[in-house]
Amino acid sequence: MDSAFPLFMILACAAGLFALMTARYISLWFQAFVSGTHISLTNIIGMSLRKIPPRLIVSARINSFKAGLKNVSVNDLETHYLAGGRVLDVVRALIAADKANIPLDWRQATAIDLAGRDIFDAVRTSVNPKVIDCPEKGHSILAVAKNGIELKVRARVTVRTNIKQLVGGATEETIIARVGEGIVNAIGASENHQQVMAAPQKISKLVLEKGLDAQTAFEILSIDIADITIGDNIGARLRAEQAEADMRVARAMAEERRAMAVAQEQENVAKVREAEAQIPQAMAQAFMKGYLGVLDYQRYQNIKADTMMREAFAKSDVENG
Repeated sequence: MDSAFPLFMILACAAGLFALMTARYISLWFQAFVSGTHISLTNIIGMSLRKIPPRLIVSARINSFKAGLKNVSVNDLETHYLAGGRVLDVVRALIAADKANIPLDWRQATAIDLAGRDIFDAVRTSVNPKVIDCPEKGHSILAVAKNGIELKVRARVTVRTNIKQLVGGATEETIIARVGEGIVNAIGASENHQQVMAAPQKISKLVLEKGLDAQTAFEILSIDIADITIGDNIGARLRAEQAEADMRVARAMAEERRAMAVAQEQENVAKVREAEAQIPQAMAQAFMKGYLGVLDYQRYQNIKADTMMREAFAKSDVENG
């Protein structure tokens, strides 16, 4: 009798400890049971052993079941959690898509979630389109019309998520870049800035017709020009800079011609001096051959002296004013 009492105490303690350990699992099982979602107690305990939070899976399963998503099983929820997914966000997104009549199945939703996209935000944006500032606030798109006037433009793009292209589709940054490029091209094709200022909706229409949302995760619903301001006269500035460049080129060419003329003059002076240096030798040969007499030579010297005197007088008159 005495030996049986310690054994009874050991069994009682073990039972109490087991009850305490399984109390939370039993409460989760009972919660799922009264919600109409049957999840076995052994499965709940097994989740804990597999390092899966049972409360998360049970809550997700109850939410999906109550929302009418009968095809989402406990095994699907566990698999997605082990893959690193956000189980509750996916379930919320599926419920929202189902209520909004947006076609979205479990496989597609989990793929979007594992790709790093916010699936619930994507479904919400599909229902309620959002507005993207193009470019970001505090900046403007700079474009120049054909008459050279710069325009500073800010636009607002209304987009809706395209769930079919959410995996692999380009993000908001691509939409902003494409819209900015389209606005620059449309303004650049305008004859003058007055046309753009008078009818900015034409720019929006031209940009919208380009299909800028191709291969992106969004569908562009509208492009609205929010603000247009006139900037610098780029054409006048470019023409002034071109004129200055042309003038520098002309100066360089004139300097080149002047240098060539100076060089040519120096070359001619050298040729004259070379010819003058040959005069005494030619005169000596003329004396020896009898072609030139003493009187002829004397006459030549007189003419030379007279010429030098006239040059001296002319130089003196110029210097004296």
